[in-house]
Amino acid sequence: MITVHNVGLRYGDRKLFDDVNIKFTPGNCYGLIGANGAGKSTFLKILSGEIEAQTGDVHMGSGERLAILKQNHFEYEEHEVLTVVIMGHEKLFQVMQEKDAIYMKADFTDEDGMKAAELEGEFAEMNGWEAESEAAILLKGLGVEEELHHKKMSELNGGDKVKVLLAQVLFGKPDVLLLDEPTNHLDLKAIQWLEEFLINFENTVIVVSHDRHFLNKVCTHIADLDFGKIKVYVGNYDFWYESSQLATKLAQDANKKKEEKIKDLQSFIARFSANASKSKQATSRKKLLDKISLDDIQPSSRRYPYVHFTPEREIGNDLLRVEGLSKTIDGEKVLDNVSFIMNKDDKIALVGRDEIAKTTLFKILAGEIEPDEGSFKWGVTTSQAYFPKDNTEFFDGRDLTLVDWLRQYSPNDQSESFLRGFLGRMLFSGEEVLKKASVLSGGEKVRCMLSKMMLSGSNVLMLDEPTNHLDLESITALNNGLISFKGSMIFSSHDHQFIQTIATRVVEITPNGTVDKSVTYDEYLENGELQKQVAAMYN
Repeated sequence: MITVHNVGLRYGDRKLFDDVNIKFTPGNCYGLIGANGAGKSTFLKILSGEIEAQTGDVHMGSGERLAILKQNHFEYEEHEVLTVVIMGHEKLFQVMQEKDAIYMKADFTDEDGMKAAELEGEFAEMNGWEAESEAAILLKGLGVEEELHHKKMSELNGGDKVKVLLAQVLFGKPDVLLLDEPTNHLDLKAIQWLEEFLINFENTVIVVSHDRHFLNKVCTHIADLDFGKIKVYVGNYDFWYESSQLATKLAQDANKKKEEKIKDLQSFIARFSANASKSKQATSRKKLLDKISLDDIQPSSRRYPYVHFTPEREIGNDLLRVEGLSKTIDGEKVLDNVSFIMNKDDKIALVGRDEIAKTTLFKILAGEIEPDEGSFKWGVTTSQAYFPKDNTEFFDGRDLTLVDWLRQYSPNDQSESFLRGFLGRMLFSGEEVLKKASVLSGGEKVRCMLSKMMLSGSNVLMLDEPTNHLDLESITALNNGLISFKGSMIFSSHDHQFIQTIATRVVEITPNGTVDKSVTYDEYLENGELQKQVAAMYN
């Protein structure tokens, strides 16, 4: 358990937290959410002791151990992988080192023997004899194969290093787990394994993540950082989002009778409870949901951009035909005989293990590069808007205000008041529209690129990882905007919920062609026979 009492922190005139009081209890997983820059990562650092709060204090139970996910992927370059994992339990690792140092002494004394016996007792109490096997189980679960366990960290690729550091923080059953974006750079199987691990974890977990599906799977509570306070709500992210929207609606409708509000709330909770899975996490969450009262649900101050794509022209039946596309990049064949036909109303999720392959296909379809073999043809009724993964060329060296930047892509030379209003809906208000395009943050650039696409009026959208750099509010707004889009699209994303709620079809690019199914993403992943076929395409 970890208790936060009257914690406050200020940077200059900016107040991050003020009088924060929370108790994080065992058996629960808390999703810490808040707008970009609200101070989520800073709060985790206060909990871990890395940063000291200006007021208040943080307490843990006597003898309890806290573990926090390390962000420096190059910290342990000269250490063996298994050793790095065991280092996650500092006291155990220290005892191991002391014990081994005594046994290595040439002049072993009776006093050394007594000290060694004492250390052996501590070692056994901490389950030290199982340390290597436990570390190996964690690594294997995350997808780090056994042949890598005795290699140095410097010999691993970036993805495997991330998994080792994650295994390190999970090692030894810490009493409190602090996880800042733990799914970043993880593949699907590793994320699924981590979800199950946390669902069954019996101690306290506090996690920051932009992955809504992950938050929905593992969280029993949401800790919302808003107005410099942190308020804890029962339920997962979707429940928090829907309840905050409901609370806003009810607050706006002041004349509505309380009885009707209560009926809305009861219906809302019943719907969420019915959708709960059979996991222990969901079962305990359902019991907590049943105890919620009307006063427990409050509006949020969150601002969501307005994302809405309106096609100017109705699309015909002939959209896109791709036949036998192949492409080699830097001596490696990334596309091999890619073929598919895009139909009216298709919303295709482009998936696959090779990120370069997906981006290369988007670039070919956008006309930026030529294929080595094969062809593609867009239908005459189509107009395409493309969101590239790398948008650097649109902003670097552009000494333009946001209004002038957007005016470049306005087809009808819209007035400044129109462009200001348009930018305002994308959360650029007041003097922000006069910022230079070259100094925007990653998330601001993405919102500008989406504005550019909305102005185009295209009836086919191509989006390569559009959720990168966005906060949860912008991801949710984009997600909803693409669900309601009346045209067709092809997109890639690592956001499970984004794909599941938008895609009507899944096309996986493999080294040996494509696997193409008109199913939802979850159906695609849960179809055992289909996954065997996919696995065979990678061999």
